Amino acid sequence: MKKKDMLLDGPASAGTVLILGHGAGAPMDSPFMNFFANALAGPELRVARFEFPYMAKRRLTGKRCLPDRPQILESTWREAIETCAGKTLVIGGKSLGGRIASVVADTSRVAGLICLGYPFHPIGKPEKLRTAHLKSLQTPTLILQGNRDPFGNLDEVSNYQLSRRIQIRWLEDGDHSFKPRKSSGRTEAENWQEAANMLKTFLVKTY
Repeated sequence: MKKKDMLLDGPASAGTVLILGHGAGAPMDSPFMNFFANALAGPELRVARFEFPYMAKRRLTGKRCLPDRPQILESTWREAIETCAGKTLVIGGKSLGGRIASVVADTSRVAGLICLGYPFHPIGKPEKLRTAHLKSLQTPTLILQGNRDPFGNLDEVSNYQLSRRIQIRWLEDGDHSFKPRKSSGRTEAENWQEAANMLKTFLVKTY
């Protein structure tokens, strides 16, 4: 992977780089990804976004396809980390991007991990947990989760055994993309901004 294949926000001189991977169904320049990249980038932090091979192929062909095999997703993440080597690195992303980042975080020796909507289990299959590696995770981690996320809501996640290195912060009435219902009295913009503020507080510890 080369830097020309990435979307970069923030100055090259920044001492810390946050690498973000996209979710399963939307690319690196989706409105969600654009918001968080723009909200977080600043003088001390550069944000680098990349795409997994299946999404890069979709960009070229316009045809939807399933995510790559786990081995390819993980190797792509490691390539992105190697591309940005030489800086303090924090990795993470939206759903799939954050989940795969959590798999490679410890062995990649990054400074931190952020997950924007972690898919703790497939929708409707709470018994199929994706948490085995999270029990022993050593990388400082922040998971931001909508409290009615169908991939793991507040009631479910509260009962999981997770590493003490993991912090979970909840977005009021949020779904998997933190969007609340109108009846909640909150807006998507409010939840996104609250999430960005939580991320900034977490990230400043790596500067």
